[in-house]
Amino acid sequence: MKTFQNPILPGFHPDPSICRVGEDYYLVTSTFEYFPGVPIYHSKDLVHWRQIGHILDRPSQLNLDGTPCSRGIYAPTIRYHDGLFYMISTFVESKTGARRNFYVTASDPNGPWSDPVWLETAIGIDPSLFFDDDGKVYYTGNRKPPSGQTHLKHNEIWLQEVDLEKGVLVGPTNSLWDGALKNAHAQEASHLYKINGWYYLLIAEGGTGFTHAVTVARSKSITGPYESAKTNPILTHRHLGRHYPITNIGHADIVQTQDGDWWMVCLGSRPYGGPYRNLGRESFLVPFIWENDWPVINPGKGIVEMEMLFPNLPEKKWPAKQACDSFDAPHLGMEWNFIRTPREDFWSLQERTGHLRLKLKRETIMEEKNSAFVGRRQQHMNFFAETVMDFSPKKEEEVAGLVLLQNHQYQFRMEYALENGKKVIHLIKREDGIEEMLAKNALNASKLFLQVEAQGQDYHFYYGTSPEQMNVLKEKVNGTILSTDVAGGFVGAYIGMYASSNGTESDQHADFDWFEYREIR
Repeated sequence: MKTFQNPILPGFHPDPSICRVGEDYYLVTSTFEYFPGVPIYHSKDLVHWRQIGHILDRPSQLNLDGTPCSRGIYAPTIRYHDGLFYMISTFVESKTGARRNFYVTASDPNGPWSDPVWLETAIGIDPSLFFDDDGKVYYTGNRKPPSGQTHLKHNEIWLQEVDLEKGVLVGPTNSLWDGALKNAHAQEASHLYKINGWYYLLIAEGGTGFTHAVTVARSKSITGPYESAKTNPILTHRHLGRHYPITNIGHADIVQTQDGDWWMVCLGSRPYGGPYRNLGRESFLVPFIWENDWPVINPGKGIVEMEMLFPNLPEKKWPAKQACDSFDAPHLGMEWNFIRTPREDFWSLQERTGHLRLKLKRETIMEEKNSAFVGRRQQHMNFFAETVMDFSPKKEEEVAGLVLLQNHQYQFRMEYALENGKKVIHLIKREDGIEEMLAKNALNASKLFLQVEAQGQDYHFYYGTSPEQMNVLKEKVNGTILSTDVAGGFVGAYIGMYASSNGTESDQHADFDWFEYREIR
């Protein structure tokens, strides 16, 4: 029988939310401090997905100025009702700052999407919208219980009606449920559904790490009381141990196919080389059925598997994404991101035809600012990446090259620079803000090929003046600093092009002719 491979969206794609419109499926994921925000994907068969855009693609929609790493856009929910798509999400200003909830709308999922409608009285994170069959619309999110927390990170799910025409919450607030698991923490990721006369409340508990879990409750009334499933948690991998190929499964959303089958999308991670998750949290797909009006996930197994039976839908593959971006298009490809909202005219695809030009900015990638970095997700444990760069440093502060990034304190920088009047290619490891020079070679060239190859947690760095003359800069570099398990946070590793004048003024730029990224099988 035909099967598919999980994850359905490899690499940093956490907190998936899904909806169906006819025979079309749409999925969104979190993006935190990266811009554009909230990629939207389209599928016909739940397995093969193509990105059709970003929902938050304008600075007027997404102001990430000063946003710390792993803050920004949390847990989007996508819904469709009466000809209109809705995406609702939380903007997290800082570790202790405000959590502001908002939604945007579009008649076409390809965009454009509206500017945000801020729900000023909506507290907590991970909002969702539910359209009841009586015409009312409800908001759900999490918050501290009004009676007080009984233990650390004890939350509850709450509900209030929302007036979408006025963009405000109205009427009384209702406490729905504080989860199924005794002393569980981080009750979040709530979604409401009405199925066979029951209101179902699906949430995540246990935090987004190893103890993550999915639980469910139901009620005949939308305001409760909600009855917890005796089978809770209905999905978790924490009992499988830390060496199982898929860990921290949780944060789920469900969808019914046009043929009546039920599927769940959820986040999970694939640790490798030990308990290290360089790829961050990814999007997985798992079937479920209903027994006695309760969901049973992957019957007989109860877990998410790497290989699973293909949905009972006509297979629809999309044209394969080209491994090499030659920067010939008028716009950057959808795989590329900036760190925080790009405010300055520091990049161009027009100033030199067929090249991505990065102008050297004062800001560096070692700061929580918008630096001259254009990157894409690391999506595979074994991969090859290469670019060719035209750049000649004139001052010792001027650098350009290739960066493997977890955040501003954990990264590898393969830079072309000027030291003591001589041009050098060097490799810097930055761990917990402390820098170590791993390798340095003298080199005088205006065109430079930069290459990274990863085989598990062994990262190999090469350089040369032509593809036929590549030299070793450093091999078998331990890549675990790119994992969330070492660096912390909620994002996955990125790889991309970078240029900086390190706090000084510069009229220099670096031109990148192409960038290739592909999985090594």
